[in-house]
Amino acid sequence: MIEYLDLLMFAALMGCILLGFPVSFSIAGVAVVFAYLGWAAGEMNIALLGGLGQRVFGILTNDVLIAIPLFVLMGVVLERSRIAEELLDTMGRLFNQVRGGLGISVVLVGALLAASTGIVGATVIAMGMIALPTMLRTGYNTSLASGIVCTSGTLGQIIPPSTLLIILSDVMSSAYQQAQYEQGKFTIETISVGQIFAGALMPGLTLVGIYILYILIRGFFRPQDMPPAPALETPPSRAEIAAAIAPPIMLIIAVLGAILGGIATPTEAASVGAIGAILLAGIKQGASKKLMLGGIFSLLILAIAAGVAPVRLQRSDVTIADYMLGGAYVTLALVGGWAILRALLLSYKKEVLASALTSTMTVTAMIFATILTASIFSLVFVGLGGDDRVAEILQAMPGGPIGALIFCMILIFILGFFLDFVEITVILLPLIAPVLIIMGHDPVWLAVLIAINLQTSFLTPPFGFSLFYLRGAAPPEVTTMHIYKGVAPFILLQIVAVILIWFIPQIATWLPKLVF
Repeated sequence: MIEYLDLLMFAALMGCILLGFPVSFSIAGVAVVFAYLGWAAGEMNIALLGGLGQRVFGILTNDVLIAIPLFVLMGVVLERSRIAEELLDTMGRLFNQVRGGLGISVVLVGALLAASTGIVGATVIAMGMIALPTMLRTGYNTSLASGIVCTSGTLGQIIPPSTLLIILSDVMSSAYQQAQYEQGKFTIETISVGQIFAGALMPGLTLVGIYILYILIRGFFRPQDMPPAPALETPPSRAEIAAAIAPPIMLIIAVLGAILGGIATPTEAASVGAIGAILLAGIKQGASKKLMLGGIFSLLILAIAAGVAPVRLQRSDVTIADYMLGGAYVTLALVGGWAILRALLLSYKKEVLASALTSTMTVTAMIFATILTASIFSLVFVGLGGDDRVAEILQAMPGGPIGALIFCMILIFILGFFLDFVEITVILLPLIAPVLIIMGHDPVWLAVLIAINLQTSFLTPPFGFSLFYLRGAAPPEVTTMHIYKGVAPFILLQIVAVILIWFIPQIATWLPKLVF
């Protein structure tokens, strides 16, 4: 039994989580217990735990992970300011006369909210409270309606920006560097968040297309499952459509455009997104549109102009033109700052700001607690020789690199029934990703395949988070079994998407190669 302490450690963690213990405490507790068991059995050098402080410091000062609370804040502010609700209402009225139109509108809204917020829980709850009752009143099959809402809300995990992709990019970058060291390469290449975002963008849109195609086909063969809505509501005008779609589109362009264009780092782009969400929330809270839009355009002009024509007033050769340009920059900054302050004050008075900050801190604390404790777990697991065992298992798989990857994808899929995406990403992937990269798999393509696979962890019973979110927000007539039946075909569609990207890797690798 002693030589299998690493495997017993993993089994003990699964048991603690299934028994209902808090995840972070389970991870850290199991790691500490098995560290001392390994030390007592002579299987582990306890001095390895001396590296914990350095690991914790490295995580807390990681520039990539700093973007997580900023993206979370951006998403929560948009959800609290009812932008998502207005978007759902407008798109529903636009498509309600098409068979399956309400379902298509929910998928499209889920994609837009995914690209502008990336918060799965908020999206599922919002659509469960707004879109699901409308679909049921129209006569949609209860299971189908539940499945569409639940699945569309999880698009925030594959369409950038998302917390999954940020954490995954950090893990894959470390794994890629480790693989290169083991291959004897000392000119190390890295993987950036931008590359993972670019790699996931087209597969995410492909997944949206697959969902819409399924809804259209099902509507053709089973029209009773999704009848068109009665022509009672007037279709939205072009101005209403523009007013609903413009805010998320502006944020998508500002955030993803800055990252993919190389203008800003992910953390800087997340800051832009958070400020943009606060200004848009200010408009929804009744602030002057002229002031808010003036602030947005002032900050936008300032960012572009300062990059094109920077001014350094401390230099000795400053001219009058430089002073005038510096004065213009100061004016733009003051206008933008006043708009931000006004939006913050209104959000505070409307009790939007406090709840948004509380939610942001809660989500961020959960994510970082899991990442920190997972670093303890992985350190002990490596100390017990677990990394060597994982490498031996993968290299012994029939079929070589392809067989090893199939085994890992099935393992991740099965673990998704019981574990959250954060636990799988920070505990399992650091062990298997370096071996798979050494075997010759492209790291960006591999990251995208894993991301879509991890997305299913939100939908797979019994512990899929989206299932719980929707169960809490759904009307009483929607049962847990309705939700389980509804997500089943969409889980199969996600498997189809993985197979499609497996055989056509250019879907994931084309854009990163073009941009980077």
